[in-house]
Amino acid sequence: MTEPDPHEAPPSPKATDSRLAKALDAEQFSFADAIGGWRGLAEAAAPGVVFVAAYLIDGSMRVPVIAAVVTMVILVVVRLLQRSPIQQALSGAVGVAIGAVWAWRTGEPGDYYVGGLWLNAAYLLGLLISMAVRWPVVGIAAGLLRGEGTAWRERPRELRAMQWATGLLAAMFALRLAVQVPLYLADAVAALGTARLVMGVPLFALTLWLVWLIVKSAAPRSAPQDPPQPTR
Repeated sequence: MTEPDPHEAPPSPKATDSRLAKALDAEQFSFADAIGGWRGLAEAAAPGVVFVAAYLIDGSMRVPVIAAVVTMVILVVVRLLQRSPIQQALSGAVGVAIGAVWAWRTGEPGDYYVGGLWLNAAYLLGLLISMAVRWPVVGIAAGLLRGEGTAWRERPRELRAMQWATGLLAAMFALRLAVQVPLYLADAVAALGTARLVMGVPLFALTLWLVWLIVKSAAPRSAPQDPPQPTR
């Protein structure tokens, strides 16, 4: 599940799933990987910072939207020129484009963030449904990565842990909505943009770390092997 960019929307579904899978599959948690590297963090934040700054300076809808789009285009072009991976930049570009089109059609700067709010709600609903039917998303992902399929569901302790870990992810999306929807309804565009930055990649990385701790603590431990017997 991706997160994604904190400024306009959470990570795209593909980016979120990729980071979740990478975190669950790691023996040691890496915050650098969770945020997509420091360059990835900067690229994720840049369009949102530019949008908020342009809005505070200009106060209109068009200038901030155009500034954010131009910033995202520059980031993608730089990646292309450097022949570096552009997956993360492209996922951010999709989020920026959706927010820009939405805001342009309605003429309201705050609508730049509507797509992200709906995506958060969709993630939250999906996670809650998976928990209700006792097929928590984190458990499914961990089972696939370990190559054990659904064996984790037959171990009550591990099933409970997967439910808790999935509930933690759901709580993150719920917290985003609880903070950001009131700001959107109040038309507090600058505050909403700031909240999206803080509750985007940084919050997602912290949540992934907690999910990783829960999953690793519940992982089945292999039985200790007997020491080799001395030969006579």
